[in-house]
Amino acid sequence: MLSLQQIGYHHPNKDLLFDNISLNISTQQKIALIGNNGAGKSTLIRLIAGELKPSGGTIKADGRICYVPQVYGGSYNNCSIAEALGIAPRLQALQAILAGDTREDNYTLLDDDWNIEERCREALDWWGLEHIDLNRKMDTLSGGQKTKVFLAAIRLHDPRIVLMDEPSNHLDVSARDKLYDYIRSTRHTLIVVSHDRFLLNLLPSVAELSSKGLTLYGGNYDFYTEQKAIKERALIEDMQDKEKALRKARDVERETIERQQKMDARGRKKQEQAGLPTISMNTFRNNAEQSTARLKDVHAAKTNMIVQDLQLLRQALPDKDKMKLGFDESALHKGKILVTATDVNYNYGQGPLWQRPLNFQIRSGQRLAIKGCNGSGKTTLINMLTGLLQPTAGNIDRAVFRVICLDQDYALINNRLTILDQARLFNTAHLQEHEIKSRLTHFLFTNTYWDKPCGSLSGGEKMRLMLCCLSLGNDAPDMIVLDEPTNNLDIRNIDILTAAIKDYAGTLLVISHDVHFTVQSGVTHVMDLDQIRNTDWLYELK
Repeated sequence: MLSLQQIGYHHPNKDLLFDNISLNISTQQKIALIGNNGAGKSTLIRLIAGELKPSGGTIKADGRICYVPQVYGGSYNNCSIAEALGIAPRLQALQAILAGDTREDNYTLLDDDWNIEERCREALDWWGLEHIDLNRKMDTLSGGQKTKVFLAAIRLHDPRIVLMDEPSNHLDVSARDKLYDYIRSTRHTLIVVSHDRFLLNLLPSVAELSSKGLTLYGGNYDFYTEQKAIKERALIEDMQDKEKALRKARDVERETIERQQKMDARGRKKQEQAGLPTISMNTFRNNAEQSTARLKDVHAAKTNMIVQDLQLLRQALPDKDKMKLGFDESALHKGKILVTATDVNYNYGQGPLWQRPLNFQIRSGQRLAIKGCNGSGKTTLINMLTGLLQPTAGNIDRAVFRVICLDQDYALINNRLTILDQARLFNTAHLQEHEIKSRLTHFLFTNTYWDKPCGSLSGGEKMRLMLCCLSLGNDAPDMIVLDEPTNNLDIRNIDILTAAIKDYAGTLLVISHDVHFTVQSGVTHVMDLDQIRNTDWLYELK
């Protein structure tokens, strides 16, 4: 049993993130926790895990909790694998005892867990991390390997409650299949934050975190989307009814005022014909003007109430804006050879990375996906294509072209700058200040965001800010590289990114384990580094 009662949380700067969050989760219940980026999903998970303290409320957990954190950027780089698994003190105690140190505190730390090393080995091996040293630093691992380390902790500790924050991020296809099998079969209580549609549909309940609080839906993600669509249609119908009511109220107001003005005009004419004194005429005119003003006030109050109701309905509708990059056509003609690789390979000191050298060309306008298991060399290949690395064997000839890389570390974002200053930095089109702010607002960064540091943004918000910054540029890049772009995005922002990329006319290179995103991005060619032995490792999608 896991119980959350009236949980609240304030950021260190005292800004309120959420308040009065309550949820009771039964033993072995499995829940998907969803919500827009910035809603506080990761924070709520960390509160339950005990990594953060709530500003108010209570959290009670019946049993051991295992937390699989979201891994991106420099997260956990300073830890060893043993420290990340939470078993470093026990391992040190075991090694001390085996070395002859029989102090009582070593036995207390070990707690009779004499096979801790064997259990670690079994858990890591199951996730494909064979022969990995427990003292190895996390910063030497790929993103997928880091995620597998934390997933291995579940098998190692056998908790009652498992919290996962974007667990399928960075995982290759085989590791994702193992994760899916675990979610289907486990008897652990699960709370999972994810944008992976397939994974979300494996979980029988959905909890949506929003500014309104936490709402629980008794069905999987497909059921949730159906319920949301029903509510959205009802909102649209209500909005249409209010719009009709507003038009009718304004028509009635206009007709009533016109009728009153005609009556006043006829009254004045009769008074003039009757030859009333000037003072009486002025009195009648003032009375008429006051009567007209009262009518206007009455109708204005009615229309204002309808306008306010309409604004509330519009705010309740989900955001449907598709954010356009707004690029001009690339200056390079379609089909121009950008990269020619001849017998290329790379060596990190342990032999060639690929079992056979790479030979290929990339032409302007192509859309390529680079596939492969974790450690197959996808990021290495990207770095060589963009000139960040030089091959240790073979040769890469590059034409002169402009490339932008949207990577998992959000390297284009300076965390020390405010959001507005970050946008100004990319304003090579020399837009006016109000135009920059308008563009930020279009990308969902309203004036409440402009003075916030970029470092305070969630992963999805940083990706959205990068798209906004690119839209402020004067020239279209000839090539855009997307390195696991959907890893930290919610589903809404994935749709936004997909729509933006579809409008881009230049060359696109995509590394992504998200099959849905790859297909929707219009990829035409695939480099499969797992098939490097075969002649058809580079192929065209039909």
